[in-house]
Amino acid sequence: MKKQFILFFVFMISVASFAQQERTLKLNKETGFIEVVYYHDNGVVSQTGFYTADGKLQGEWLSFDQEGKKTVSGNYDNGKKVGKWFYWNDKTLKEVDYNKNAIASVVSWTNSSGVALSN
Repeated sequence: MKKQFILFFVFMISVASFAQQERTLKLNKETGFIEVVYYHDNGVVSQTGFYTADGKLQGEWLSFDQEGKKTVSGNYDNGKKVGKWFYWNDKTLKEVDYNKNAIASVVSWTNSSGVALSN
């Protein structure tokens, strides 16, 4: 339960933070999705992803820190989290598996001496 709360907290901070950021929008005529890129205040890409015409998150979404390092990778299907999501920080990689928009499992790896170890 603690892991779910932490992941939810991280997600909410990221959602709130990109709501106020600069962004670019582009319509993909082939898919009909709106491609969006959000930027940190320093101009580095913060998030990339797609929206459906009715405003739901769709497809692959990526998040980056202010230095441009990837911090989150995951997929949405019609506004719901699906499949495996990956959360990176300096010391760990978390793999979160979503089933019906709910966390089904969490696996963590730590990086000590260049080799990732499963927790």
